Amino acid sequence: MAETKTILRALAGETLPTPPIWMMRQAGRYLPEYKATRAEAGDFLSLCYNSDLATEVTLQPIRRYGFDAAILFADILLVPQALGADLWFVTGEGPRLSTITSEADFAKLGGKDDIHETLNPIYQTVRNLRGALPAETTLIGFAGAPWTVATYMIAGKGTPDQAPAHALKGTHPAVFDALMARITEATIEYLSMQIEAGAEVVKIFDSWAGSLKGADFEKYALEPTKEIIAALKARHPDTPIIAFPREAGENYIGFAKATGADCVAIDDSVTAEWAAQNVQIDGCVQGNLKSSHMVTGGDALVSETRRIVDALKGGPHIFNLGHGITPDADPENVQLMIDTVRGS
Repeated sequence: MAETKTILRALAGETLPTPPIWMMRQAGRYLPEYKATRAEAGDFLSLCYNSDLATEVTLQPIRRYGFDAAILFADILLVPQALGADLWFVTGEGPRLSTITSEADFAKLGGKDDIHETLNPIYQTVRNLRGALPAETTLIGFAGAPWTVATYMIAGKGTPDQAPAHALKGTHPAVFDALMARITEATIEYLSMQIEAGAEVVKIFDSWAGSLKGADFEKYALEPTKEIIAALKARHPDTPIIAFPREAGENYIGFAKATGADCVAIDDSVTAEWAAQNVQIDGCVQGNLKSSHMVTGGDALVSETRRIVDALKGGPHIFNLGHGITPDADPENVQLMIDTVRGS
């Protein structure tokens, strides 16, 4: 079956007449059926850790739209929680964590082998999905990249410029480097277990890679991703890996070769035409419609979707957004995007 799955064919380097399509955060707050299941769960973390309900919300956009891939419903901050950080979500404001800013804070964390008891429900969700998804639908697992996860663990929340993490790596580099190493080790184990449970592809989300400049990008975005991919490929050589160093700009160039990624996902701050010339020459590209089109729809959505498909038609391409779909998106616009990609 694997050779007929369009996502896997694109990740293997095949140029397809119609690009396969899925959407970041495709299971989520823009869908009424998700909102109903979330209410049943009670809160966001309870939904993540309830394997039956997490399976249900992962399947909802597949039933509604027939995407070519389903992505596991979870959160990148489950790894810090599994390492021993306190994690909670504030309604309307997002995640909050206990902070790691000193050697004493770091000493309280568990090791890479301590994470699985907490994360076992996530692996069960993956097993559920492998049995429930349509035969033609690829299952994608994921984790946050070490830099992005570290920014939350250091600041205790999302920040506009990741200033607390930048400050810690300058003032307490030993603590910062130890934290990055611990997250990297845990991420390898987490993704490996997802693959063993049935994930056919995994994706590494480095949402805040764009705030790393110069040598810092190589040291804290590229190198950890390379380490994770090398370890996973040693254990699971046939599992494709997508890397997403969001807002990397010129650093997208050569990222696939440097890290061993099978595909580089691009955000919408670069054009598809630029990506075709500079990134797709090394293999599969994923992206990169601006998420706001899922809100506004109309002719602009159609024309921009067609432009991206046309720009990247000369090589392997997985159609996706440049970032996750937002809660104010119109589900009808998602269908319009899919119909446009597929030529309806």
